[in-house]
Amino acid sequence: MKGKKLTALLSAGLMLLSQGVTFPVGSTAASAAADDTQDDWLHVEGDKIVDMNGNEVWLTGVNWFGYNTGRQVFDGVWSKNLHSMLTQIADHGFNLLRVPMSTQILLQWKNKESDDKSPFGIKDYVNAYSNPELTVEGGVDGQGRYTIMYSFDIWNMAVQWCKELGIKIMIDIHSASSDPVGHQKPLWYDDKYSADDWLEALSWFADYYKNDDTIIAIDLKNEPHGKPEEQQFAKWDDSTDDNNWKYAAERGAMAVLKQNPNLLIMVEGNECYPDFAAGADWTTPAVDYAHYDEPSKIFGAWWGGNLRGVRDNPLDEKLKSHIVYSPHDYGPLVYDQKWFYMKDETRSFDRQSLLDDYWYDTWAFIAEEHIAPLLVGEWGGFIDAVNDPTGENTHWLHEIRDYMIDKHIHHTFWCFNENSGDTGGLVWDDFGQWDVEKYELVKPALWQDENGVFISLDHQIPVGANGMSLSDYYSGSRPEPKTTPEETTETTTTEPDSENLRGDVDCNGVVNVLDAVLLSRVAAEDTKSGVTEQGKLNADVDGVIGVSTKDLTHLLKYLAGLISEKDFYGK
Repeated sequence: MKGKKLTALLSAGLMLLSQGVTFPVGSTAASAAADDTQDDWLHVEGDKIVDMNGNEVWLTGVNWFGYNTGRQVFDGVWSKNLHSMLTQIADHGFNLLRVPMSTQILLQWKNKESDDKSPFGIKDYVNAYSNPELTVEGGVDGQGRYTIMYSFDIWNMAVQWCKELGIKIMIDIHSASSDPVGHQKPLWYDDKYSADDWLEALSWFADYYKNDDTIIAIDLKNEPHGKPEEQQFAKWDDSTDDNNWKYAAERGAMAVLKQNPNLLIMVEGNECYPDFAAGADWTTPAVDYAHYDEPSKIFGAWWGGNLRGVRDNPLDEKLKSHIVYSPHDYGPLVYDQKWFYMKDETRSFDRQSLLDDYWYDTWAFIAEEHIAPLLVGEWGGFIDAVNDPTGENTHWLHEIRDYMIDKHIHHTFWCFNENSGDTGGLVWDDFGQWDVEKYELVKPALWQDENGVFISLDHQIPVGANGMSLSDYYSGSRPEPKTTPEETTETTTTEPDSENLRGDVDCNGVVNVLDAVLLSRVAAEDTKSGVTEQGKLNADVDGVIGVSTKDLTHLLKYLAGLISEKDFYGK
């Protein structure tokens, strides 16, 4: 058995090398064991989100989808290493990860159902050579054999890695069924999964993670929408109708908080809201076909973006310490809304016109009037000249970014994925390269101190290699700023554990298969390995001057359990 494990580890390492997979060198993530898992819960006071000590925090994150589509894993793991990509997200300063899910996959995990019941098989979306940690065997053996772990086990590995990296998690019920276009269905239920199924999934998930403050929030439903004249639509009023989103959101919030009273609850808006002053009601069509040349009596918005109902019918007061309202907002490349004036060559939009024409009455009044906190759950888009030739989408991104900074509005950027068709993402080259220009646009809206050090939502663990913990921020014990990820190919290293130098090639205090991969590169005299001088010294594991394949064999035998820790470290 040990021989097979050694073969698998060696095979995985060599295959990773052949694919050019890189791993973060010397990440400063602290050990999650130091965190008591209960000190990072957040709650609402007035229009602020605060920690257990009443200190205000700023949630500034990013979306990463895949679980909602039926692939049962983050997109991009078909190409690159999951742990490495999470580390990059942390190192770039995002302190929150919004993860689209579905009612279907949560109930699949609850009921321990096979991954094979999903529309797509997980084995087709996990590259075992890039992700040996996600295989049952710990890699691929010499005959190319491997078994991908159960999707829920992979998810829990990702949760653990986020904990170690100082990233908090918010899941979002993106759709009822797992489906790449499931988000296009307007309600929190469909013909396969009922509202009761939705409540069951929410309740189970909240209960399962009630002792782990890595997961701090749940977005109850992505983008409820629909127009009154359509077969199904989400409304917001004081009724108990099946399609009343306000009533459903209250039920969803109570189901979650019954299991874990520490969670934040994100509640999005809907799409349409009647102009009651003009005589409209919930039966009035958004498009009046009989009077198509007259102004509509329905206030329209982006899907999930209309929070006008909060003024007339706010959520139950008993939920106030948990509720964060969460609109979505996009620029003209997603859809040419009238407030962008794209067809009017005599004018353009700016912050004030956006507030006057759309933002204020639709969602910004909640922040401006200090009613409750806001988290813009999705904002993003293309900024390159090919996709945005007029530059107006880039213009819009600057306007909403600066408004959120000025008003300290929480947000999660859409998205990390490069495969978002109408927005693009923060990475490209099959998830292998960061879009530096787009990241530089987003970066000023990430929570950081005056020296550019990113601030974690975790009291003990800094976010990534250029971050600090929440306790350090509020105690004034702040680290000096380090080189940002896009400025160098080497990540700043921490001082390695003096008893774990041997084999610790990435100088993070832990010896694992990633060190074997880096050691192989040192042995091959790869000048782009990114290994520090200390790491190269650590790579000499057999004590013979110079690093060679013998060192790799020695390390792999130790990882496979063929060499004892005492013999390996010479204790």
